[in-house]
Amino acid sequence: MSKVKSPSVQKLTIPTKKTNERLSVFVERFSDVKVLVIGDFVLDQFVWGSVDRISPEAPVPVVNVERESFLPGGALNVANNVRTLGGHVIPCGVVGRDLQGRMLVKVMRREKIDIRGVIYDPTRPTTLKTRVIAHSQQVVRFDHELIREIDASHINQVVEFSQSMMPTIDVVIIEDYGKGVINPTLLTRVLQQAKQLKKPVLVDPKEKHFPYYRGVTAITPNRKEALSVVGPDQNGRTLEIDEVGRELVKRLAVEAVLITLGEAGMALFEQDGSMTRIPTAAKQVYDVSGAGDTVIAVFAMALAAGASKCEAAMLSNQAAGVVVGKLGTATVNREELCHSLGTVFKSSSKRNLTRV
Repeated sequence: MSKVKSPSVQKLTIPTKKTNERLSVFVERFSDVKVLVIGDFVLDQFVWGSVDRISPEAPVPVVNVERESFLPGGALNVANNVRTLGGHVIPCGVVGRDLQGRMLVKVMRREKIDIRGVIYDPTRPTTLKTRVIAHSQQVVRFDHELIREIDASHINQVVEFSQSMMPTIDVVIIEDYGKGVINPTLLTRVLQQAKQLKKPVLVDPKEKHFPYYRGVTAITPNRKEALSVVGPDQNGRTLEIDEVGRELVKRLAVEAVLITLGEAGMALFEQDGSMTRIPTAAKQVYDVSGAGDTVIAVFAMALAAGASKCEAAMLSNQAAGVVVGKLGTATVNREELCHSLGTVFKSSSKRNLTRV
């Protein structure tokens, strides 16, 4: 019996000038891409200050607060990345009827993010993440939240909004922070809508929800999430990342799994059994907050703009390399992304959404 040939593994080195020029074409097409983002809305609060002494009450630093800022977080950070990259984005999620909810909607308006998909639930608080930053380092984070699935009436509101938007968009992003918006009932109904209109669905997953995602187009877990879901083999051996990725593709029946590997870059696994390793594009790392949001935003937009999955992964890797060099929940714009590719963004160019 002849041996079965193992799937090919393509290891990418530093991209060539020609490759980067091709990737920049997709970046220029982002202005034509329309994205529906469904997920957990979060208000990100940053308290900025300095430390020059330790508290006499306990061995903890005393932060002298200098300023505060608020940004859209969770699924809204994905939406904000789509917006700064020039795309059209419509987010849908749930907030409470509280001060934080009003502040979050105000922040969305400030960032010019569509608010039509904001659904109010007076029975739950708006998720608030407060990060204290001193001397460019995060000192502590406070989370104010209620982790509970949204009820049937709010599921129906999300599904109805999704149904109304689905014909107008190019791609759906499910941003699952595990706060309660993404659940089997909601996801099943949204997937049915997307499949009827042949719209790709990409998921930024939560570990405990992986069984929900069967049949989506692609998922973008980090190393920890991917390893925790697949687990060791029957002999207790920790699986290699290539085994994990291929198992996830098979188990979830997805077209692709893009695993982010931190300083090791990314690994892309596709339905044909192929694996592509992409080395990190980061030159310096200040903060990884929200980097996964940038990855899925760029991956989805690039696919909608006509890129192959490998090209989309390469672009998302470049974008992640930009945002981790910024402090706080950051976004990337088209000029920065093209600069990282060594190309110049041509804002006046008009391109159709067809493959080059």
